[in-house]
Amino acid sequence: MTTAYIGKSTSRVDGRAKVTGEARYAGEYEAPGLVFGHVVSSAAAKGRIRGIDADEALRLPGVLHVFTHENVPPAPAAEDSFQDDVAPPGSPFRPLQSDKILFSMQPIALVVAETPELARHAASLVRVAYDREPHVTELKAELSRAYKPKPREAIPPPPPPRGRPEQAFAQSELQVDAEFFMPAEHHNPMEPFAATAVWEDGRLVVYDKTQGVQNVHGYLSGALGCSPDELVVRSRFVGGAFGSGLRPQYQVYLAALAARQLQRSVRVSLTRQQMFSFGHRPATWQRVRLGAAADGRLQAVLHEAIAETSRFEDYSESLVDWSGLLYHCPNVALSHKVAQLDVYTPIDMRAPGAVWGVYALECAMDELAEQAKLDPIELRLGNYAERDQNQDRPFSSKELKACYRQAAEKFGWERRNPQPRSMRKGDLLVGWGMAGGVWEAQQRPATARAVLSADGRLEVSSATEDIGTGTYTIMTQIAAETLGLPIEQVRFQLGDSSLGKAPVEGGSFTASSVGSAVRAACLELQEKLLGYAAAIPGSPLAGADPADMLFADGAIRLRNAPESSVSFAEAMQHANIDVVETTTPAKPDQSRQQYSCYAHSAVLAEVLVDEDFGTVRVNRVASAVAGGRIINPKTARSQIMGGIVWGIGMALEEESVLDHAFGRFINHDLAKYHVPVNADVNEIDVMFVEERDEIVNPLGAKGLGEIGIVGVAAAIANAVYHATGQRFRDLPLTPARLLS
Repeated sequence: MTTAYIGKSTSRVDGRAKVTGEARYAGEYEAPGLVFGHVVSSAAAKGRIRGIDADEALRLPGVLHVFTHENVPPAPAAEDSFQDDVAPPGSPFRPLQSDKILFSMQPIALVVAETPELARHAASLVRVAYDREPHVTELKAELSRAYKPKPREAIPPPPPPRGRPEQAFAQSELQVDAEFFMPAEHHNPMEPFAATAVWEDGRLVVYDKTQGVQNVHGYLSGALGCSPDELVVRSRFVGGAFGSGLRPQYQVYLAALAARQLQRSVRVSLTRQQMFSFGHRPATWQRVRLGAAADGRLQAVLHEAIAETSRFEDYSESLVDWSGLLYHCPNVALSHKVAQLDVYTPIDMRAPGAVWGVYALECAMDELAEQAKLDPIELRLGNYAERDQNQDRPFSSKELKACYRQAAEKFGWERRNPQPRSMRKGDLLVGWGMAGGVWEAQQRPATARAVLSADGRLEVSSATEDIGTGTYTIMTQIAAETLGLPIEQVRFQLGDSSLGKAPVEGGSFTASSVGSAVRAACLELQEKLLGYAAAIPGSPLAGADPADMLFADGAIRLRNAPESSVSFAEAMQHANIDVVETTTPAKPDQSRQQYSCYAHSAVLAEVLVDEDFGTVRVNRVASAVAGGRIINPKTARSQIMGGIVWGIGMALEEESVLDHAFGRFINHDLAKYHVPVNADVNEIDVMFVEERDEIVNPLGAKGLGEIGIVGVAAAIANAVYHATGQRFRDLPLTPARLLS
């Protein structure tokens, strides 16, 4: 047998643990003397706390303490003490450190009791008096006060204008001028946020729901003012996060704070309603203007956007940049501003910026195709960009044309009647729409440790996460393939802040970043093993060129004479060692800086519209993805399917509704915040376009977490236009909107 795992469909190595209940999540860890905290949330959206009366709660037997801003120990005074690795510019929120109310449902107290039920009941008895101040939570009311935000780290501002876009637009024969409004959305992962802070003789072991254990570790060290050696953060399993866990949320700070003060283990879990009390995808207003010649060739692209942020931080996304990237155009102007509202700071949500920005662009392109009397795919091919014009660099690889072709063939696009309202299925209108997608393919520095035992077992580790994407599995595949071991003998460890440095799991860069480190660590083990094997007297490998070696089946063989081999065990036995280990960093190669690296997709959708009821049903979707080398087609397909399902929700259902009178999200549970269910999801075809990329990273993998959702909502909206002949630019496309 030879081990060949990369590119092979492989079942999740953590699957059994999850279906049997062996996998433990942050809110499931037990500890001797564990007590429970329940958060008291602010009923005001802005103002100050005049007073908190916790006497009635404290009189209940079993209630241990009520933490408020009046009795918590003072936090470090330094402004950056509550900063985390992915925080936007500004002053991060400091829980229970002030009487000031910044947003509705702000945590203002923590009740700790012997049972979770008692803690929740006692929290209802805490009386709070407020001095309320006028608040503003409506983005449209603040558009005139928008400003350019300070750029976030790794998110530069939009590129400067090129050409003369305003003049070119004014002189264009074809013009599209469209405004779009997208609502706030909340992540709503299956697992609510929770943290269990275990007190162990002056040291904390914190189990948190997070996408970055080392980010939480650094945050807690700063916020608590303690030595990094006084705590460790673990997160072995995460029940979905989608960006909501990139930053530490307030429950982990409150759990750790209470555990240190009470010197006992404390668990703090948020309710589903409280899951709406922190970061969300920002509400966004956009205007896209496209100017083109009569044949559809773009002459001008102008894209401006204004998104919400909080009063205390400048959150921004790469929202408009995609419009200067996807299509060839000599005259482009891009602008992104933010407007402050009395809300919690927005946070990255699956494909941040791209899902909204590409939605507006691709809907505008559909309008342009109609004006030019061109098929939507033909229009895009006529404006195909062979080079990144924003950065004036070539692409490391780009197979978007193949995406268009393969998706169209699978979907049967040639049968589309271009005339709106021309296709029917019984009493239902049928619409076919399409859109393109793009997402950046990043690589961040990471470190992996690899330990090979004499019994042939390999353990590889890095402080990354698995948020349901399959990280455990693909890292195991990479290690098994690289070193040449059966996959059953390989184990990958993650989710511990004491392991090798890794970036937060987000942005679709975990496979490229941590995977490259795992590969590098296993290659270093290869070198060590080869040295031991070649030193054996009479070794068939002595003096052989390392390039001629094959690592497979737990042995090193000559590629052209596989019968000449030395097993790993023999090499280690001769070297008189029980283990071979290495800790190896990996970082992006300098050659990447000369190229632009992106994944691409083409999404085609069919909708059925009932005009009498205003309902839209997505009947089928075909998505072709060029994501570089696919490590595991099985989990990769699940990633794209999940993105498509979420795109259906974005297009038709999801909206976080603010009651501006109270400044509070009012549909803050899964009964009123609608997401797609099984009945909403029909035929989905996922295709992976073959794409070789030797520049993006050593694995050639571009990442798939984000690209699956980009373009889906636009394809559905364009299909709704094709079905009805009406343009609906604002999301979601609810029956009320279609019937209005």
